[in-house]
Amino acid sequence: MTILFLIILFALGAIFAPRFIPETRTTRGGRALSLGWLRTGARVVLSLAAVFMALATSFVIIDQDKVGHLKLIYGVAKLPPGHIIAMNGEAGPQAEILGPGFNFKPLLNLLYEVEQKPITEIPENHYGFVVTRDGLPLRPDQFLADAWRDEQKMLDARHFLADGQGQKGPQLTVLRPGRYRLNQYLFDVYTKGEPFQATSVPAGFVAVIKSNVQDQPADVCRPVRDERTEKLSVPLVPRGCRGVWSEPLLPGTYYLNKRAYEVALVDTRIQTWQYQGGYVRRRINLTLNQNGQIEQTAEREEVVTPKNAADIAVLLRIEGWEIPQDLRVLAQVTPEDAPFVVASVGDLQAVEDKIMTPTVRSIVRNVTGSYVAPAAGTQTSDSLQSVHRVLDLQDKRPQLEQAVLEALIPEARNAGVSVREVRFGDPALPPELLLARKREQLAQQMTTTFQKEQQAQEERIKTEKARATAEQQPELVRAEIQVEVAKQDRTAAQLRGEGEKLRLQEIAAGQQAQANVLGRELTYQLAMVKEVLAFVAANPEAVKVPSVLVEGGDSASLPAAAAIFGFLGNSTVARGLGQTAGSPPPAPPAAPARVP
Repeated sequence: MTILFLIILFALGAIFAPRFIPETRTTRGGRALSLGWLRTGARVVLSLAAVFMALATSFVIIDQDKVGHLKLIYGVAKLPPGHIIAMNGEAGPQAEILGPGFNFKPLLNLLYEVEQKPITEIPENHYGFVVTRDGLPLRPDQFLADAWRDEQKMLDARHFLADGQGQKGPQLTVLRPGRYRLNQYLFDVYTKGEPFQATSVPAGFVAVIKSNVQDQPADVCRPVRDERTEKLSVPLVPRGCRGVWSEPLLPGTYYLNKRAYEVALVDTRIQTWQYQGGYVRRRINLTLNQNGQIEQTAEREEVVTPKNAADIAVLLRIEGWEIPQDLRVLAQVTPEDAPFVVASVGDLQAVEDKIMTPTVRSIVRNVTGSYVAPAAGTQTSDSLQSVHRVLDLQDKRPQLEQAVLEALIPEARNAGVSVREVRFGDPALPPELLLARKREQLAQQMTTTFQKEQQAQEERIKTEKARATAEQQPELVRAEIQVEVAKQDRTAAQLRGEGEKLRLQEIAAGQQAQANVLGRELTYQLAMVKEVLAFVAANPEAVKVPSVLVEGGDSASLPAAAAIFGFLGNSTVARGLGQTAGSPPPAPPAAPARVP
């Protein structure tokens, strides 16, 4: 205010002050002096002072991380009723903002109040919810302003209020993470807190959008109709329409205005619904004592329902017995069926509580009390059997599982759920019904055990025999060698005997020939002489020089020769010859038979 007063004062001084300075001045000597230079100088000085002071108040420097906001103080016109942002020089907050750096505007600091505010920053994984303080009013059917196709044009305050026909109040369009220089007199941006977090769709999930606003033409927003959607209370519509969008959002990050859109995350992975526990299981155990007698003991076990189970076991009534039956169902909501599930029941928990659990219980009870469908490819009547016996829960489990699966698939399909598999657990059968079967199984086990023990004993005997054989192997080898040597000796003896036999036969044949020529006696004597000579050659120590001369006798006889050599006194030689000097000669041997 003071500066403005001084500028005005100096400006007025530059205009009017020269008038108070005379054009001439008379000196004491009576000479007239011109004062035009003084008048000009005063005008210039005062004008420069006014201009300098005006220029000094016409610029501002805005910091890099700030935005300059203008508020006109000395405006002539006033804002229209209901508006807070000036567009045409009205007093008050202006639509124009100043960017970082040097900004020049005549008498800026005099006419305007300049306020530097921090730039608007939206953190990661958040969005900016925008509320405007000025603009056209919302229509009666609106709670959010119409969406903007270009958020940059929306953030231009002048374009927003003039050409863009922007609406006052909360905006449907949100700001993505980043830094924005915007007019904070017009825009309020909310970024902090959980409500303004971005929508993150993890892997294995899809996001089904229920929209409360519509930014598409009415002819585009026609409900999707098919056999299943006819009964839906909430219609399936294309994107941008009011209702449940027929196309889900795939895994990723989305910046959705949570005041306009309700997001339902649907797990599209295979789910396991377990129905287990909540009952007491009784057992009768059979054991063998030391005497080989069967003893039975009873026990009770409480089966607890797991925390992640859908519900307790299904209670069946068969043959007057109440049989708890554990089972699990594997099912999946595909991405294509996720919008239908949300539109029909809401979410997977609602599917489990309102559809799957009642349907599973009803179908299992019906199947166990009805007929089991024949197996694929079978045509015999034996394949179609009614389930009325308790033991069928154990003996015909595969057929029951298949029957439940076939009955459950269409029912679950009506809710948008695809059933993949049904598996039964062990039923809690009354132990009294299993007692006879257990006794039979125990007897079979005993028989099998005895057979295995017998086989083990036989194998042990074979092993011991093999071990003993291995230990006696050297003796066996030695005995085998001796047997082979004996066989060889016998063969050699046989060969020697046959050779001797042949030799003797040849000798006898020769002697017979000699006897035919020389006579038997002479032939005998020659043979004896040969034997004597052979004996003497072999035993030279047996020959003695005779000390008595013997006279007389036949010189050609064997006794004479023996006497000459002294053989008659030598008993060894005599024994070797086999006779005495006076013994008659033996008969010649008979001729051997010829061998052909």
